[in-house]
Amino acid sequence: MLRLTELTLPLHHADEALPAAICKRLRITPRELVRHVIARRAHDARDKANILLVYSMDVNVKDEAAVLARFARDRNVQRTPDTRYRFVAEASGRTGARPVVVGAGPCGLFAGLILAQMGYRPIILDRGKVVRERTKDTWGLWRRGVLDPESNVQFGEGGAGTFSDGKLYSRIKDQRNLDRKVLTEFVKAGAPPEILTEAHPHIGTFRLVTMVESIRATIEALGGEYRFTSRVVGLDIATESTGDGAGQRRVRGLHLHTGETLAADHVVLAIGHSARDTFAMLHAAGVHVEAKPFSIGVRIEHPQSWIDTARFGADAGNAILGAADYSLSHHCSNGRTVYSFCMCPGGTVVAATSEEGRVATNGMSQYSRNERNANSGLVVAIDPARDFPGDPLAGIALQRHWESLAYVAGGSNYRAPAQKLGDFLAGRASEELGEVVPSYRPGVQLTDLAACLPEFAVTAMREALPVFGRQIPGYDHPDVLMTGVETRTSSPVRFTRDDGFQSLNTAGLFPAGEGAGYAGGILSAAVDGIKVAEAVALSINRP
Repeated sequence: MLRLTELTLPLHHADEALPAAICKRLRITPRELVRHVIARRAHDARDKANILLVYSMDVNVKDEAAVLARFARDRNVQRTPDTRYRFVAEASGRTGARPVVVGAGPCGLFAGLILAQMGYRPIILDRGKVVRERTKDTWGLWRRGVLDPESNVQFGEGGAGTFSDGKLYSRIKDQRNLDRKVLTEFVKAGAPPEILTEAHPHIGTFRLVTMVESIRATIEALGGEYRFTSRVVGLDIATESTGDGAGQRRVRGLHLHTGETLAADHVVLAIGHSARDTFAMLHAAGVHVEAKPFSIGVRIEHPQSWIDTARFGADAGNAILGAADYSLSHHCSNGRTVYSFCMCPGGTVVAATSEEGRVATNGMSQYSRNERNANSGLVVAIDPARDFPGDPLAGIALQRHWESLAYVAGGSNYRAPAQKLGDFLAGRASEELGEVVPSYRPGVQLTDLAACLPEFAVTAMREALPVFGRQIPGYDHPDVLMTGVETRTSSPVRFTRDDGFQSLNTAGLFPAGEGAGYAGGILSAAVDGIKVAEAVALSINRP
């Protein structure tokens, strides 16, 4: 089979145009084309008057060798790559402590799944609840302003990605096609098959819930075990002689908040980017950690129809194109970078705090992406050396500071502070809404967002917004709504690890995923979970 890439056709092409274009590109007759399937489809909307579809096709032809010889120097005509996943090890009747995965978000989910598929019968701990109960608790904050600090957008089965746009693409370079393994497992668990072919696949919250449950059932059927409402509060660490007079720290168990100590010599730390108390516990236990950059800003909302028209022109609303998204970035004169983050077409802004007395925002979409507004983070990059030097946990204090001010600015009841874009640029508090209706629950309080953002961020955003308005007409409309604060763009720490994916100074501890500072989003976190699970298996088999 051949992989033919960069095959472009007009958006409104007829069905028969695709095989005709394949034959023309490969210089074969229609009779020589045996079969063709779409491997990937994207769109190119740089010219709104002439939007193109860009295909990668898997093609069977009668004389494959002749076609390959004809295009020997053409990188767009190659053999179809083998993307089958191959396990690196198997349990082989191993006895002793079972591997433990701490956290049941995308990273922990796939670490547990791969370990289970290799026969290692992992134990998966999560401080939160099963996904259905967690969903009820999350809606309790959104509808009634009642927060459960252990069961919310951040904590519980499925992780923070469950209440998001469900994006399944990233910028990671994956030579082994582990991302394909993730997508294939998601389809097995109930995701729509088109995520295997769309260039920017997404799932949405409601479908993610059922998929998480399905993968849990698979892990349990393979001998894995889940323990919910199980928070890790300490490590049992032993120092072993290395034979040269030195000693090596090694994890031997986990202390749970219930008082139980769970024996464990291989622990995957997939704790998510908001496990601040766990970060502090690990730091106190001597696990090597360093500060990492993150960003701070707001959620910005536009009517989705404005974004569709700006991006697609007369083809706005086309079913193939779907709801339009965008990606923006601007380097400011004060040395800061402002950029869009986690863009959610046809979605809502959601309350994402996990701590009492604080407000944090995020964005979420369902699979249909048919809500009134588009939203994204409008955030400013923060650098540890410049903004919170010294203490590796200082970024957490910075996040908490601005989240606490946002809580007060919103009315101290989990409503979020919000401001119209025109008022933000003019430096005055908003007093009434304009054309954009806020989607944030449990509600917004109009105010001046400058009171709950760093001065450098306010200055940078005021410079960037008119620039973005020139790139996307209507982006800087005065009635566009900004809701604060967005602080959980990524983990503020990194638990450094060696080439074997183990903690730099604590053997048997495998930091993984977004909370450990090695991923950003569902797909990259899941891929990191696979890599770490493989490292655990190899470590078990070759101690």
